Amino acid sequence: MAAMQNFIDLAVVLANAARPEIMSRFRTGIAVDAKSDASPVTEADRSAERVMRKIITDTYPDHGILGEEYGSENVDAEFVWVLDPIDGTNSFVTGKPLFGTLIALCQNGKPIVGVIDAPGMDERWVGAQGYPTTLNGKVIKTRTGTALDTAWLYATTPAMFSGANQEAFERLSKAAWRTVYGGDCYAYGLLAAGHVDLVCEASLGTYDFAALAPVIEGAGGIITDWDGAPVTLQSDGRVLAAGDKNTHSAALKQLQS
Repeated sequence: MAAMQNFIDLAVVLANAARPEIMSRFRTGIAVDAKSDASPVTEADRSAERVMRKIITDTYPDHGILGEEYGSENVDAEFVWVLDPIDGTNSFVTGKPLFGTLIALCQNGKPIVGVIDAPGMDERWVGAQGYPTTLNGKVIKTRTGTALDTAWLYATTPAMFSGANQEAFERLSKAAWRTVYGGDCYAYGLLAAGHVDLVCEASLGTYDFAALAPVIEGAGGIITDWDGAPVTLQSDGRVLAAGDKNTHSAALKQLQS
């Protein structure tokens, strides 16, 4: 437990270090570049990841790092940090505060510590294996007892689904009460805090979902891939999160129909 607390403390240090790198550039008309996959990136993304990587390397030189902007190093290590400096760069560059920094620590491929930091909203979710999830230091719980036909479903954008994945998501969307788009990682924080019942997404990178698992699970929820398997570094980028296990099971049936 002492080692876990040290890991949690470092994850918080990383979030604290990333915040000023990001917020000093928010709503400043910062230049936006296109990466090889045509997704946007800014100096805020790069600077925040550089700062976090240095802290990790200085503190745990034997740990691996997988980051969205600067790639991977030593990812065969027992402990690997997974960093997304700005999840929701589209929101960031257009002045919408619903972006976040995602920080995860994985042990043998399993996420054991996760932070969703939303600096634009001054909100931070912290989750860790064996610990209750907190939002700004207060313990939170997911909403339970929700039937699928009364559930609020979130996804970042319908554009993340195509082919069979699109057909599966449309089945789930029709079975749920309402579907809301937008939010990126913020939607998962809302789920952990009991405001949303389901989040279903596809086409995610590892850095998009690794931090979410400890946050949601520590709040009493469940997050898996579309096959119902636990989220790991090897997951395929299709994620289903729910506040209630029965809601999750019903949603999974829709995806697999």
